[in-house]
Amino acid sequence: MSRTASRPVAACAAALGLTLAATAPAAATVRSDPAGRHTAAEIHRFLAGFYGQHGPTPHQRAHQVSAYLKDRAAHTDGYDLLLCAQNTPQAITVGPVTTAQSAGVGWATVTTGWDGGATRSFTAYVRLESHPITLQDVDCGQ
Repeated sequence: MSRTASRPVAACAAALGLTLAATAPAAATVRSDPAGRHTAAEIHRFLAGFYGQHGPTPHQRAHQVSAYLKDRAAHTDGYDLLLCAQNTPQAITVGPVTTAQSAGVGWATVTTGWDGGATRSFTAYVRLESHPITLQDVDCGQ
Protein backbone atom coordinates (compact mmCIF):
# COMPACT_ATOMS: atom_id res chain seq x y z
CA MET A 1 0.00 0.00 0.00
CA SER A 2 1.39 3.42 -0.92
CA ARG A 3 1.84 6.18 1.58
CA THR A 4 -0.89 8.31 -0.03
CA ALA A 5 -3.31 5.37 -0.08
CA SER A 6 -2.78 4.79 3.64
CA ARG A 7 -3.75 8.36 4.59
CA PRO A 8 -7.47 7.91 3.87
CA VAL A 9 -7.41 4.60 5.75
CA ALA A 10 -5.76 6.26 8.75
CA ALA A 11 -8.21 9.17 8.60
CA CYS A 12 -11.17 6.79 8.45
CA ALA A 13 -9.81 4.75 11.36
CA ALA A 14 -9.29 7.93 13.37
CA ALA A 15 -12.86 9.00 12.64
CA LEU A 16 -14.07 5.66 13.94
CA GLY A 17 -11.89 5.94 17.05
CA LEU A 18 -9.57 3.12 15.98
CA THR A 19 -5.80 3.10 16.05
CA LEU A 20 -3.54 1.53 13.49
CA ALA A 21 -0.41 -0.07 14.89
CA ALA A 22 1.54 0.73 11.73
CA THR A 23 0.88 4.46 12.03
CA ALA A 24 1.20 4.83 15.82
CA PRO A 25 4.55 5.12 17.57
CA ALA A 26 5.41 2.08 19.70
CA ALA A 27 5.59 4.20 22.87
CA ALA A 28 2.11 5.64 22.42
CA THR A 29 0.23 3.19 24.64
CA VAL A 30 -3.25 4.12 25.70
CA ARG A 31 -3.56 3.56 29.45
CA SER A 32 -6.80 1.90 30.42
CA ASP A 33 -6.22 2.65 34.13
CA PRO A 34 -6.74 6.37 34.86
CA ALA A 35 -4.01 6.31 37.53
CA GLY A 36 -1.46 4.96 35.03
CA ARG A 37 -1.17 1.54 36.67
CA HIS A 38 -0.74 -1.56 34.56
CA THR A 39 -3.89 -3.59 34.06
CA ALA A 40 -4.15 -7.37 34.27
CA ALA A 41 -4.31 -7.55 30.46
CA GLU A 42 -1.16 -5.42 30.09
CA ILE A 43 0.70 -7.54 32.63
CA HIS A 44 -0.36 -10.73 30.87
CA ARG A 45 0.88 -9.40 27.51
CA PHE A 46 4.17 -8.37 29.11
CA LEU A 47 4.75 -11.73 30.83
CA ALA A 48 3.77 -13.74 27.75
CA GLY A 49 6.16 -11.69 25.62
CA PHE A 50 8.90 -11.73 28.26
CA TYR A 51 8.86 -15.49 28.73
CA GLY A 52 7.99 -16.45 25.14
CA GLN A 53 8.21 -20.19 24.54
CA HIS A 54 11.68 -20.85 25.99
CA GLY A 55 12.49 -17.99 28.39
CA PRO A 56 13.66 -14.38 28.28
CA THR A 57 16.35 -13.22 25.89
CA PRO A 58 19.60 -11.64 27.10
CA HIS A 59 18.16 -8.22 26.11
CA GLN A 60 15.01 -8.81 28.16
CA ARG A 61 17.08 -9.98 31.12
CA ALA A 62 19.14 -6.79 30.94
CA HIS A 63 16.32 -4.30 30.36
CA GLN A 64 13.03 -5.75 31.61
CA VAL A 65 14.01 -7.05 35.07
CA SER A 66 14.09 -4.97 38.25
CA ALA A 67 17.46 -4.21 39.86
CA TYR A 68 16.32 -6.18 42.92
CA LEU A 69 15.62 -9.33 40.87
CA LYS A 70 18.82 -8.95 38.82
CA ASP A 71 20.78 -8.90 42.09
CA ARG A 72 18.98 -12.00 43.38
CA ALA A 73 19.58 -13.81 40.08
CA ALA A 74 23.27 -12.86 40.11
CA HIS A 75 23.64 -14.58 43.49
CA THR A 76 21.85 -17.77 42.44
CA ASP A 77 24.53 -20.16 41.18
CA GLY A 78 23.69 -23.07 38.90
CA TYR A 79 20.03 -22.07 38.67
CA ASP A 80 18.14 -19.71 36.37
CA LEU A 81 16.07 -17.78 38.89
CA LEU A 82 13.91 -16.10 36.23
CA LEU A 83 12.77 -19.55 35.05
CA CYS A 84 13.04 -21.29 38.43
CA ALA A 85 14.97 -24.02 36.61
CA GLN A 86 18.39 -25.28 35.64
CA ASN A 87 17.61 -25.85 31.95
CA THR A 88 15.64 -24.32 29.09
CA PRO A 89 11.98 -25.41 29.04
CA GLN A 90 10.27 -26.82 25.95
CA ALA A 91 7.26 -24.51 26.39
CA ILE A 92 6.00 -21.77 28.68
CA THR A 93 2.46 -20.61 29.41
CA VAL A 94 1.28 -17.66 31.49
CA GLY A 95 -1.91 -18.08 33.48
CA PRO A 96 -4.48 -15.43 34.40
CA VAL A 97 -3.16 -12.30 36.10
CA THR A 98 -4.35 -11.10 39.49
CA THR A 99 -3.85 -7.48 40.51
CA ALA A 100 -3.89 -6.07 44.02
CA GLN A 101 -4.35 -2.32 43.67
CA SER A 102 -3.74 -1.65 47.37
CA ALA A 103 -0.43 -3.58 47.26
CA GLY A 104 0.55 -2.12 43.88
CA VAL A 105 1.40 -5.52 42.40
CA GLY A 106 0.13 -7.97 39.80
CA TRP A 107 1.08 -11.60 39.45
CA ALA A 108 0.50 -14.71 37.40
CA THR A 109 1.43 -18.36 37.52
CA VAL A 110 3.98 -19.24 34.86
CA THR A 111 4.10 -22.90 33.87
CA THR A 112 7.10 -24.45 32.17
CA GLY A 113 6.85 -27.63 30.13
CA TRP A 114 9.65 -30.19 29.97
CA ASP A 115 10.61 -33.33 28.08
CA GLY A 116 8.34 -36.25 28.86
CA GLY A 117 5.36 -33.99 29.66
CA ALA A 118 6.52 -32.82 33.10
CA THR A 119 5.50 -29.32 34.17
CA ARG A 120 6.60 -26.91 36.90
CA SER A 121 4.99 -23.67 37.99
CA PHE A 122 6.18 -20.49 39.66
CA THR A 123 4.75 -17.04 40.30
CA ALA A 124 5.96 -13.92 38.48
CA TYR A 125 5.33 -10.45 39.94
CA VAL A 126 5.09 -7.02 38.28
CA ARG A 127 4.72 -3.66 40.04
CA LEU A 128 1.56 -1.94 38.78
CA GLU A 129 3.29 1.43 38.59
CA SER A 130 6.61 0.37 37.03
CA HIS A 131 7.38 2.41 33.93
CA PRO A 132 8.60 0.83 31.81
CA ILE A 133 6.99 -2.40 32.87
CA THR A 134 9.50 -4.85 34.38
CA LEU A 135 9.55 -8.22 36.06
CA GLN A 136 9.81 -7.34 39.74
CA ASP A 137 10.21 -10.73 41.40
CA VAL A 138 9.60 -14.47 41.09
CA ASP A 139 8.61 -17.03 43.69
CA CYS A 140 9.79 -20.50 42.79
CA GLY A 141 7.69 -21.95 45.60
CA GLN A 142 10.23 -24.50 46.77
